Amino acid sequence: MRSYWFSKLSFIFGPRLRRNWFLVCLISVVVVVALLGSSSSKEFDTVTNTVLSDIYTNLRKLKEQAVVDYYDLRSFSGGSNYKQKELGFCGKERENYVPCYNVSRNLLAGFKDGEEFDRHCESSRNEERCLVRPPKDYKIPLRWPAGRDVIWSGNVKITKDQFLSSGSMTKRMMLLEENQITFHTEDGLIFDEVKDYSRQIAEMIGLTSDSEFLQAGVQTVLDIGCGFGSFGAHLVSLKVMAICIAEYEVTGSQVQLALERGLPAMIGNFISRQLPFPSLSFVMVHCAQCGIDWDEKDGMFIIEVDRVLKAGGYFVLTSPTSKSRGSLLTTRKGNMLTPVEEFTQKLCWSLLDQQDETFIWQKTADSNCYTSSKQGSLPVCKEEHDTQTYYYPLVPCLSGTNSKRWIPIRNRSNGSQLTLGELEVHGVQDGDFYDDRESWKSALRNYWSLLTPLIFSDHPKRPGDEDPLPPYNMLRNVMDMNAHYGGLNAAFLNVKNSVWVMNVVPTGIQNTLPLILDQGFAGVLHDWCESFPTFPRTYDMLHGSGLLSHLSSAKCSMMDLFLEMDRILRPEGWVVLCDNIGAIEMARTHATQIRWEARVIDLQNGSDQRLLVCQKPFLRK
Repeated sequence: MRSYWFSKLSFIFGPRLRRNWFLVCLISVVVVVALLGSSSSKEFDTVTNTVLSDIYTNLRKLKEQAVVDYYDLRSFSGGSNYKQKELGFCGKERENYVPCYNVSRNLLAGFKDGEEFDRHCESSRNEERCLVRPPKDYKIPLRWPAGRDVIWSGNVKITKDQFLSSGSMTKRMMLLEENQITFHTEDGLIFDEVKDYSRQIAEMIGLTSDSEFLQAGVQTVLDIGCGFGSFGAHLVSLKVMAICIAEYEVTGSQVQLALERGLPAMIGNFISRQLPFPSLSFVMVHCAQCGIDWDEKDGMFIIEVDRVLKAGGYFVLTSPTSKSRGSLLTTRKGNMLTPVEEFTQKLCWSLLDQQDETFIWQKTADSNCYTSSKQGSLPVCKEEHDTQTYYYPLVPCLSGTNSKRWIPIRNRSNGSQLTLGELEVHGVQDGDFYDDRESWKSALRNYWSLLTPLIFSDHPKRPGDEDPLPPYNMLRNVMDMNAHYGGLNAAFLNVKNSVWVMNVVPTGIQNTLPLILDQGFAGVLHDWCESFPTFPRTYDMLHGSGLLSHLSSAKCSMMDLFLEMDRILRPEGWVVLCDNIGAIEMARTHATQIRWEARVIDLQNGSDQRLLVCQKPFLRK
């Protein structure tokens, strides 16, 4: 039944309330302009610049208020037909749900030969819209850095029986104690083993210790099949950005465990498609018993490693000889080369060193090597191939050789400060780049001034905790969903914060991911019309500036985006979106529909930009 006020409005404006409402607003603006224009020139000249500024400011506010009123009246006039109910919860079977990785559905669709474990988003479309709820025993992760070494067992999909039935290495690397999983022993034995292994790698590439990684240009490491993240955790302590990728696993996932520890990780496979990274992305690719048969598919997996390695980069392979069929590297007859050794020569790689089960190759720094007779059997890819990196099929050709980014790591600057020449390679003006950095420093300060009272009004000190320092220890990781140049990441580093940022560059816009990776940051290319390759509840904060406007132009569903954001955001996590007022008001309606607490904040800077600050509540049912 319609309310009295709605009947009154309908009587005044007629049945087409929304259209007439805009007509009234338009007429009002015309009348105001006409009244101003009808004043005599003498009277008009007496109006000061301040008064004119106030008039235009008030007109802008009226326009913005009209937008807000439009959405309010739209909801008001539509009644139950427009205002949708809050979404319900998914079933228990989807507590650890990862769209695009439905193995049984992929098998029914005809995928085989390992491709059933690959990413297939087309099979997950048109699913029921619901909220993925946390497991019954889920608890808010421990604050950093304690949460790096101790996690709640109820937060990950691994049971006590699965743990006890696992191999001896797993039991040594993890300790299951009541409702917690600890990733180091009291005597520090495992930690010392990881340190020794890291030091061994450093010595094999000519360094005296692993503390020299950064100085030697080792800023970014792609850790394939990272286990439980212990090696990556050690590299992070050395200020080296290590990104774990591992295949999708239904239980005991390496990616889920690493992310729960607050370490950079995402689902990624060496099956049939390229990884969502551009050519020349990483200084080191590391594989320690990662389970990949590098001699399969005619060496296509090794070619993919070559594609993502920077010029002069390192491939570290630890391959045990205890396999029943022998190591891919040590099983040879006479002087015959093994498949891996043969391919490394075709790739112009040189074997730097071998110690025990660990081998390290270095990619050539000379792009001319690829056109020499030594490597004639592997063709060089066409230039346009380097732009097709979003899950493009694996190809048997060598990438990046003609790229302007082919700069040997010894000639690169260290740290996130790029030289003018390096910026020019990316087609970025130094003025634009550094203006962007300064603006994000200011924006980050503003964010915390806004979030601090919100966080500590909603998060009382938990029993036994010390008084928290605002507000960085509340966050382990942040996903910047439209990272641009990576300015938010740089701002976090500027305040010497331990938070790491996953910088996402949406498809369909300028691809700035090479610039982000060259600064030593974590980043990935992603289409936000699809689900992100991660497990539920893995990020503490989501940030997006201009993302909603981009999504509108890409013709993606904003409701589906918010459901995906809710899936990957942990309970009590935060969302900060910055966009124009129309997009923000529409986003606010979706935020309330998925049960978030939402606040719209005027930036008071004379623009039509607004902030939408949301918090995901801890709901179990």
